[in-house]
Amino acid sequence: MLEGKAVMGETDMKQTMKEDALSLASKALDCFDVTEPTQIARFIKKEFDSSYGSGWQCIVGTHFGSFVTHCSGCFIHFSVGNLTILLFRGSVGEPAPRTDGLANLDSIVK
Repeated sequence: MLEGKAVMGETDMKQTMKEDALSLASKALDCFDVTEPTQIARFIKKEFDSSYGSGWQCIVGTHFGSFVTHCSGCFIHFSVGNLTILLFRGSVGEPAPRTDGLANLDSIVK
């Protein structure tokens, strides 16, 4: 388990989900080399989709920025050595208002 090796960034996950994320990251790092971040991300994402339902996104790398919208209780950001892992379940916001002059058409069609 990565608990001792992982440096926790931000998270709002419950303890059990957080432990799953760390455990899956450990398994992924056992299966794939750190030079294969896409494979690591795919592994973690697919496992979380299977365990917690679809909609999970996983970003793995050494240098990246992010600004994401996520479901409450579904975000974790941590590092293992030089590798950083960001795992979150996307959140759908309200649709943007129409600006093409067809806004009234939407209410008629409904």
